[in-house]
Amino acid sequence: MSTPVPRLKPSECAERVRSGESLLVDVREPNEWALGHAEGAKLLSLSDLSGPRTDWKPFLAGAAGREILLYCAAGGRSAIAAKVLASEGFKAVNAGSLGEWRSFGWPITGPR
Repeated sequence: MSTPVPRLKPSECAERVRSGESLLVDVREPNEWALGHAEGAKLLSLSDLSGPRTDWKPFLAGAAGREILLYCAAGGRSAIAAKVLASEGFKAVNAGSLGEWRSFGWPITGPR
């Protein structure tokens, strides 16, 4: 799983998400998601990606070659998820942490 993946800042990803060119994915767990998440993101936990892929399978089938921008709490889990997906041929990017998205000014849904 040594496939290199880019690490981009939210400022480099925002227009891609707004235009629909890229899909924004939160790889945290549901209890973390409930505390707040980036508007427009989809919750697809790293544990599901590395496990049964109950949620990931249909998502990836519908991703149709689009870029997948992944974030988490600090950037570590999103890096792991991006490497896994890149090794499987998906265009995946580590888009950092929720805090970075918040600092950039991206709307956050839920408690802060």
